[in-house]
Amino acid sequence: MKLVHILVAGLGLCLMATSALAKVPKSQADRLGNDLTPIGAEKAGDGAIPAWTGGLENVPGNVAYTPGEKLEDPFAADPLKFTITAANMDQYSENLSEGYKTLLRTFPDTYFMNVYQSRRSCAYPDTVYTATKNNAEVGELIGGGTGIAEAIMGFPFPIPNNALEIIWNHTLRYRSFKSTRQFTVAPVTRSGDYTLRTVQDEFFLKWSDPSARRAEDLDNISFLWLGNIVSPARSAGNVFLVHETLNQAIESRRAWQYSAGTRRVRRAPDIAYDFATADTDLLATTDNFDGYSGSPDRYDWTVTGKSKKYIAYNNYVAESTPYAEFLNVRHLNQDKIRYELQRVWTIQATLKPDARHVYARRVKHLNEDNWQLANGELYDSRGGLWRVQELHTLQRYNVPLCGSGAEIVYDLQEGRYVAMSMQNEEPPVNYFADELDESRYTPSSIRRIGIR
Repeated sequence: MKLVHILVAGLGLCLMATSALAKVPKSQADRLGNDLTPIGAEKAGDGAIPAWTGGLENVPGNVAYTPGEKLEDPFAADPLKFTITAANMDQYSENLSEGYKTLLRTFPDTYFMNVYQSRRSCAYPDTVYTATKNNAEVGELIGGGTGIAEAIMGFPFPIPNNALEIIWNHTLRYRSFKSTRQFTVAPVTRSGDYTLRTVQDEFFLKWSDPSARRAEDLDNISFLWLGNIVSPARSAGNVFLVHETLNQAIESRRAWQYSAGTRRVRRAPDIAYDFATADTDLLATTDNFDGYSGSPDRYDWTVTGKSKKYIAYNNYVAESTPYAEFLNVRHLNQDKIRYELQRVWTIQATLKPDARHVYARRVKHLNEDNWQLANGELYDSRGGLWRVQELHTLQRYNVPLCGSGAEIVYDLQEGRYVAMSMQNEEPPVNYFADELDESRYTPSSIRRIGIR
């Protein structure tokens, strides 16, 4: 696989190392907004990949945006360039991840990838760009890579020195300060049957608190999350609360669960790492959510390199497709998914000899324009490819932020999949939920929320 040049090569730093290097000199930080985008991607184009010229910072003129309604597709007029199938995939092999190659081979008659013009639409508020540039000069990994110091808001390591810094960029990427949403999960059986499971959740992202000045101001909490199950009826009223710690070497994630059946709140320490939840029919582990979440401490992380890959990007059509049309037998309706050639960082996580996890190795491909996991491969203890991840990205130009849509986990061994975080038939995410207050995120509060 041909790799494009590494951004920090001029520093003489070894990106293959896992040691917790941090900070960059001011001369390197000054590249942000110049030859690099304000969050660290290469500004320049490369063949089919265009130069980044600012992204969609505002509602584009060719769409009619109405608050409270789905975002219209600003690229609806783009023609299909070509379709990748099992029959012609060798022609595109260099730009396909191993996961996509396997899906194409596994479902040769029905799985394909429609490729469109590459559009670099990602953009963020100026406050995020300012914070990110400061982070480049002051941000540090601590606790052997399990925590962050000095940095705040935005992306902690826009010019990364190693894979741990890259995965922290994904984990702490900007997703607004306070937000509410409703999403649906669908575990799809081999025959194509599924029961929709709908959740209302809230994020109070302390990492993005505009009043915070450094990570040390956060009392070791990066975000507060509350999830209230609203359907199906047998699960309605169950509520989950998470206090995500910023350095889990100091204190592990705190979690509680309110059971509507027993009307009791209990601590839920198992909601972490490879704990598999019933809502996904055990098809996804807790740290599968959002592509990857939680502490990175059970793995050794290395950078494989940077390359051009096809990823699911600008998926406005996918997010507006009704579930009955979106969820097909064996895999999603591929006619609704847009793929583009983009530059990605590829990192690998290998389970430490003294650690336990159902995934012995994980390969992550992250979009350079938002540091979000775009797709990935999950390997079992025998070294076999077990599951393939796909996340759909689209620019929320009304905010602005480059956010995720549906998250998919394909289980190759069982021949079924789970689609998570779908908002296809749900109200748009509210990224300006100023009414949320930190006092709401307590065990006693979730008892009141969950009473039905």
